[in-house]
Amino acid sequence: MEIFKKTNYDFIGNMWPFIILSLVLTVAGLVSLWINGGPKYGIDFNGGALMDVNFINRPSADAIRTALRQKISGEIEVQEVGGTQEVLIQTGARDDRALQIVRGDMIATLNSAFNKNASEQKLDINLSPQATLADRLRDPLARASAGLSEDQLQSLTKAITGFRDTPPRSGLISSLDQLSSLPGMTPKILDVIKQECQIGNFAIRSVEIVGPKIGADLRQQAINVVLIALAAMLVYIAFRFEWIYGVAAVIAVFHDTIITIGLFSLFRKQIDLTVIAALLTLVGYSMNDTIVTFDRIRENLKLGVRGSFIDIVNLSINQTLSRTILTSGLTFITAVCLFIWGGQVLSGFSFALVVGIMIGTYSSIFVACPILIFWRNLADGRGASGRPSVSGNSVKAAKPVKTAK
Repeated sequence: MEIFKKTNYDFIGNMWPFIILSLVLTVAGLVSLWINGGPKYGIDFNGGALMDVNFINRPSADAIRTALRQKISGEIEVQEVGGTQEVLIQTGARDDRALQIVRGDMIATLNSAFNKNASEQKLDINLSPQATLADRLRDPLARASAGLSEDQLQSLTKAITGFRDTPPRSGLISSLDQLSSLPGMTPKILDVIKQECQIGNFAIRSVEIVGPKIGADLRQQAINVVLIALAAMLVYIAFRFEWIYGVAAVIAVFHDTIITIGLFSLFRKQIDLTVIAALLTLVGYSMNDTIVTFDRIRENLKLGVRGSFIDIVNLSINQTLSRTILTSGLTFITAVCLFIWGGQVLSGFSFALVVGIMIGTYSSIFVACPILIFWRNLADGRGASGRPSVSGNSVKAAKPVKTAK
């Protein structure tokens, strides 16, 4: 399918605005990284604790942050999850001992701040696992002659926690009367539950705790994975084409990665394992786009297409333009939808895709291809590969270029 047929755009003649844009973005990103002391790593790489809390009536992020800072030392970040009653709370605790007690400290602090009417004598059913709930109800149910065996008690508590944790409740029961519809629930059992349990304002959906050593190891492994991927692609392209093609493609991918990380720093977005996955995806995506253009350049050289090397490069880009628009455009639309509706958890991943697709698409044309032209000019000992300047009108025939067989 071709959207554009027989186009003749002078991409190389208009490359300088894009090159200047790349330089500006690169410098801005590097300056931001220098000012901020490097990227803003997430819990995966920095260590710390991340808690996903779901509220019945969510307090403001400032109120949650203020309450936690009174009890927990270190940096604390609170992010509201749009369209829900959830918040993501991240602490900057780095000490292993602090990490061991941080979950309890966070729950206790949230309880004292946002469950002020709670009774210390009753069990918070929204925070209790099945085993704790069964232990609490066993003796009261026996005294009330509810007639439950141990197996029936375990089945009942499993049904309660299962009901609580499934959507649309997602960990929160707003009223104990909601349990009346459960199998095996009788008025007598429900009365016992009401006497022993209470409804808290929040539930802990998940807790992630990463120690500082594990975070440092993951960070180093992520860097190694990206570098190994780039080195492997350089070897492949150098073998498949010529070494300068591999160098041009890897420089373009480095360009994409540096700008993407720089934009993460400028917007103060966290880099975690999902972002690394997105970066690796973009490395392969950008490299594939570059290889398609390079392959067309090589084919046109083999066919002996007349014109300067710049003309052949321009022709090759125009011939692959429809394919570039289709693949990049459709992927970009998907990434934008993910960024808009994917939620806070996928924000970094989708942001990397949106930015990377845009940068990776134009870098294949305005970064990788100009490097080939520069090398050709250098190899030929001429100033502009058969032209007095990139936009000049004088064109000489290009010399044959050795290509991989």
